[in-house]
Amino acid sequence: MARRACHEPFAYITGQKEFWSLDFKVGPGVLIPRPDTETIVEQALALFPDRAAPLSIADLGTGSGALLAALLKEFPNAAGTGFETSPQAMAFARANVAAHGMAARAELILADWGAAPAAAFDLVVSNPPYIPSAEIARLEPEVRDFEPRAALDGGPDGLAAYRALATLLPGILKPGGLAVLEIGAGQDVAMEPMFRGLEFQGVAPDLAGIPRALTLKKPK
Repeated sequence: MARRACHEPFAYITGQKEFWSLDFKVGPGVLIPRPDTETIVEQALALFPDRAAPLSIADLGTGSGALLAALLKEFPNAAGTGFETSPQAMAFARANVAAHGMAARAELILADWGAAPAAAFDLVVSNPPYIPSAEIARLEPEVRDFEPRAALDGGPDGLAAYRALATLLPGILKPGGLAVLEIGAGQDVAMEPMFRGLEFQGVAPDLAGIPRALTLKKPK
């Protein structure tokens, strides 16, 4: 109760957070998985209805590994690669992937997105930082004072990570491959003109009706 009175997130106090009906270890240094991000999993399932497909999946900025583990649970013949630059977050990702029995199908790489190999993935997912820098100070203290800023701060306009992804994705997706990216509220209008060379497939809403999961396709 004393820790909660200081606004420490409840998930950090308990050391765990549920995502997609799976339990994940979390703590200082890793972003807490949120229900909004489950929209990415829902979209992936709609895009790839064959659950037995041997997909190659990349999670850019895997954090706790929640998104990657959820997708590997739903696609039992898939293999995934998670890229993460934070050693603290990577430690949680490794523990979570192992705890869910997916270590044999998940490669976790302590590196930035640029380490992703060319034309390697059927599906790329990412929940990049998208909050404009000036808005960080106005966030709830549970987020502002405890969760890693690198996982939140999207630069002056909140779109810095998407500009990097717009350059990266055409090279790492297989022909016909798909990318599903989480975006912030109101950012959908900026997305279509940003991703040249990829086909804009629309933005799915989260449970609150906010446009949340952007889908892009690499032409064959």
